Amino acid sequence: MPRKFLVPTVAALSVAVTTAAFSGGHGSPEEQVIGARNALMTLYGFNSGILGGMARGNVPYDAESAIAAAENLAAAASMDQMHFWVPGTDNVAMEGKTRALPAIWETPDDYAAKNQDLADAAAALVATAGDGVEAVGAGMGQVGAACSACHKAYRGPRI
Repeated sequence: MPRKFLVPTVAALSVAVTTAAFSGGHGSPEEQVIGARNALMTLYGFNSGILGGMARGNVPYDAESAIAAAENLAAAASMDQMHFWVPGTDNVAMEGKTRALPAIWETPDDYAAKNQDLADAAAALVATAGDGVEAVGAGMGQVGAACSACHKAYRGPRI
């Protein structure tokens, strides 16, 4: 898909996921929120996978593709996530349906800061993704650190 279509596609997908979550999709309202949240994480993972594959040398570096994936990642990371983190959608309240720990709602400022770290790292990667595989690797190091910090603090097992 040409780069000029990728960011609008991510935006449209995000709107569609959010609309489905609040318009009577399948499952309870809590399950719909979790589904929307999982869709966002899938977008993160998909675009990070493209960039990480390039950084590791598993995928040939392509500047246009790297820029598009970085822009998509930044667009997803900068979305307002207010509707994705509804109280009562943690792994204790929704056994077996999510890995989100209750700590997200107990320490919202720390969670917000970690989320901002990801948005900042993704925005920085947009600026350098076209500068070569080494630049992608460095940027993905920052993105990975932001993801890891949040997952260590706020992602647990499905229980």
